[in-house]
Amino acid sequence: MTPATPVTPVVPPAGLDQVRTIADAVLYEGYLLYPYRASSHKNRSRWQFGVLGPPGAAPGSFAEDPGMATQCLLAVPDEASSAKPEVSIRLRFLQLQVREVQRRDEDGGHIPVGELDLAGVSVLSWDEAVECEIDLGTVPLDGESGSTDELRTVPGGAETEPLTDEDGAPVGRIVRRREPLTARIRTRTTMDNGFLRLSVSVDNEHAGTAADKDAAIRASLIGTHLILQARGADFVSLREPPDEAAPAAARCEQRRCWPVLAGAKGSTDTVLAAPIILYDHPEIAEQSPGALFDSTEIDEILTLRVMTMTEEEKAEARATDPRAREIIDRCDTMSAADLQQLHGLLRDPHGPGRAPGPLGDLRDAEPAAFDTGGAPWWDPAADAAVSPDSDAVVIEGVPVTKGSLVRVHPSRRADAQDLFFAGQVARVTAVLSDVDGGVHVALVLVDDPAADMHDWYGRYFYFAPDELEPLPAAHAHPAHQASTEHRKENPS
Repeated sequence: MTPATPVTPVVPPAGLDQVRTIADAVLYEGYLLYPYRASSHKNRSRWQFGVLGPPGAAPGSFAEDPGMATQCLLAVPDEASSAKPEVSIRLRFLQLQVREVQRRDEDGGHIPVGELDLAGVSVLSWDEAVECEIDLGTVPLDGESGSTDELRTVPGGAETEPLTDEDGAPVGRIVRRREPLTARIRTRTTMDNGFLRLSVSVDNEHAGTAADKDAAIRASLIGTHLILQARGADFVSLREPPDEAAPAAARCEQRRCWPVLAGAKGSTDTVLAAPIILYDHPEIAEQSPGALFDSTEIDEILTLRVMTMTEEEKAEARATDPRAREIIDRCDTMSAADLQQLHGLLRDPHGPGRAPGPLGDLRDAEPAAFDTGGAPWWDPAADAAVSPDSDAVVIEGVPVTKGSLVRVHPSRRADAQDLFFAGQVARVTAVLSDVDGGVHVALVLVDDPAADMHDWYGRYFYFAPDELEPLPAAHAHPAHQASTEHRKENPS
């Protein structure tokens, strides 16, 4: 066990730029929550992902678990090769920084306040965060004998920023404080069926106690994730491992994070182990003009919602955090053409795509944009191959299409609502296919008095073909038959 080593600033290599765009989205996931105002109740619980809490926290502090761990699989050259495989490890997280606004008294002292007005501009007390990155250097991939154990520290600190009025007279100050943090990073390598398993664990070893929720989060590692880069070896996709690696991949265990291949499509030298489950080679959409700090949302929706904020709400958001100010300013100056870029791009799911190679390579992985022929991308007419009104699926040898009657036998889910459908007769409203080739049948219950209303609104229930039993038209309920005749006579 080595003594704790202080962290020094890290300048990442240029080759990490593409990976860091994704890693930064993970790092700041939840840092700001719409509507981006400090007074919003939603912002009372901002730190939600990758939080490693202090091990000495009191039960009432609701601290997160102090550790996370990941296991990756690598294909390494045989012993006859002269290459010496190794992997570099970077640990990244946020260190919480308390921003306290203090008002200056007549006697020259300072009193903490929630807000201070400077010539009509608000300055708020708020919790910020500082990016931290620990470069552990390279770790040799030595099979059964390889293991490391390092303890790293991130120093705490305090800075003061004076605040003055329009005449330059001191009216207060901003005090920023950070707790020192300590992280232990362990690695271990083992062989499994010809592949090498790399295990990396991260534990918060903050020495102090935390009596409440605020103290616990100040002593936590936030948005914690790992970037691993291999040299002389190739990472194996755990999402889509080649057949020969599948058993070993299934034996890899993850705790509070998940490793995916990162970087350029087709590359196998970099893994991002994140607290959010991602696909291999994730990307930021090129249409996105900037971070919104809510990576599970849609840029267009959040941008439009920001545009609906009142001027008072926007002013408060700008005062909350510099990153919030940048979001508000960007949305305010966005042109109609810029907004249209966020409206989405339809891609042909049947176009060029994944072609597995020895390690799950991607060849021609970027599909061509789907030509909609001028139709809106959300219009079914954009894809002539899709016709929910006429598409059919064969169930027990019987073609089932729109208007067919079926009996429902729920089997795939344990939803209580499905129990109400068991044995019920339903009318098919559409047969739909997803991009993975799955078929979904949209239904309305024949005996539901609100069936016509659901049909009019397009509110359907969806079941798989193997949950349905085809029925002849004679099973239709008389009320349904009368309703159908009424619609034929009164199509409006």
